[in-house]
Amino acid sequence: MTAQLTFDELAALMKSGAGLTVDPRELENEPDATFAGYGLDSLGLLGIVGELENRYGVPMPQDAEKSKTPRDFINLVNSALTSGV
Repeated sequence: MTAQLTFDELAALMKSGAGLTVDPRELENEPDATFAGYGLDSLGLLGIVGELENRYGVPMPQDAEKSKTPRDFINLVNSALTSGV
């Protein structure tokens, strides 16, 4: 089974990587809300990308840290995890 990033995991990474407490249900219910609205900037997202690369041993797509919404980010990450590239 291929690993997939979930909204729960993204919320946990936002907490550990950027110190932002976000309810995973909020991310799931409003996946097109912007990261900026949660207070997460590209530098914080870059830290999350690095953590995911370390965790899964798979390089994330270039410019993943420029994703604007949780939906965009999760789709991009899960695509990379599925392809293993």
